[in-house]
Amino acid sequence: MTATTETFFDQVTRYFNNAARFTTYPEGLLAQIRCCNSIYRFDFPLRRADGLIEVIHGWRVEHSHHKLPTKGGIRFAPDVHEEEVMALAALMTYKCSIVDVPYGGAKGGIKIDPTQYTVEELERITRRYTHELVKKNFIGPGIDVPAPDYGTGEREMAWIADTYSALHPGDLDAIGCVTGKPLSQGGVNGRREATGRGLFFAIREACAQADDMKALGLTTGLEGKRVVVQGLGNVGYHAAKFCREAGALVIAIAERDGAIANPKGLDEEAVFQHRKGGASILTFPGATPLASIAAALEMDCDILIPAALENQFTAENAPRIRAKIILEGANGPTTPDADPIFRQKGVMVIPDIYANAGGVTVSYFEWLKNLSHVRFGRLSKRHEEANERQMLKAIELATGKPFTEQQRADLAKGPDELDLVNSGLEETMINAYHGLRDTRKKHPDVPDLRTAAFLTAIHKVARSYMELGIFP
Repeated sequence: MTATTETFFDQVTRYFNNAARFTTYPEGLLAQIRCCNSIYRFDFPLRRADGLIEVIHGWRVEHSHHKLPTKGGIRFAPDVHEEEVMALAALMTYKCSIVDVPYGGAKGGIKIDPTQYTVEELERITRRYTHELVKKNFIGPGIDVPAPDYGTGEREMAWIADTYSALHPGDLDAIGCVTGKPLSQGGVNGRREATGRGLFFAIREACAQADDMKALGLTTGLEGKRVVVQGLGNVGYHAAKFCREAGALVIAIAERDGAIANPKGLDEEAVFQHRKGGASILTFPGATPLASIAAALEMDCDILIPAALENQFTAENAPRIRAKIILEGANGPTTPDADPIFRQKGVMVIPDIYANAGGVTVSYFEWLKNLSHVRFGRLSKRHEEANERQMLKAIELATGKPFTEQQRADLAKGPDELDLVNSGLEETMINAYHGLRDTRKKHPDVPDLRTAAFLTAIHKVARSYMELGIFP
């Protein structure tokens, strides 16, 4: 938190209000967009393995019903609270609007530390949570579609889908009640790494803009750029992986147990496996332990990727951040008091409500797959391969130079589900980035990409309400 009593939701509202200044919408419309439409808080008992009864606290917030279903993850964390869930739900509304995913925003949370519960206890908590959502009509493929978030994953989403299906026998689309499921339970290829891959597409596109890079004193492209990553969970790991594979140097990684650096570059996979084996990140061979996580955040680098939790950059530490670009993998890592400092320092901040939208984008693809009941590429892959082979034969006849069998196989390969998902994600992230740049061009007084992102979202949500005739 900041030094004041300002909540995370207050911070999101401040960002909203900063962007709303550049509109002429009536206050009533802005108030409708800003507020949370529905908040459901509930408690239920859990009998622990030792026989003691514990009360579990849960929430589901639906921020906006301008489009249905609503969409947003469920996080399991010991510090979950209502204002945080409200803030994350609001960010989901704006995020979906920016990347043109037809959902309203939502979010859920359960106030537990999942590491302190057995698998059997976590399953009972997750299934009871789903029961509570069903009772109040807060879940369903056309109502509200959860997804994984901090502390949850494919396993929990499978439990939710199974519980919902059991309570809705005969519902053909029941499996579409949640996304982020295992592949065997209706998931989609590419969902696990989607947020990190979306971050990669975002930074790759940003670094391709020659005028923006020149203003930062950088060359175009990711090749050789120094990257610092905070958080080696699913998001941070994949963002680091894709950036490294594109030629960037991951010079530092920060985790809960500390931070390490190597100016020649770190292999995120090797670091991840070292830590997975039970060792501290600080003992990774060939890396230098840093004095603190803050030391990693304040390193001289080209790209800083905060992929942990909110409120990492405040008015207190923003002056010490030396990155040229901040790519927000986490939700809300920068407070409203830090943003003006970054602008003054000339730091480009690629905001969370755009940058980490890869997860909800691919969740949308999974939902479409569930509702259509057919795997992407199943109907067209072989047909496209046959067409490509005919084209290769025509080229061989025209040139007199035959292709090898391996060349034919590579060139004529039809797209499978992962190819199509990644292509759709790439298209979405590129188009959305240029949408933000276009907003800044139309509104020259807009000071940064975050304000442009909120302004873009406000315009799109407002248009939905106005076209429904709710507001003039």
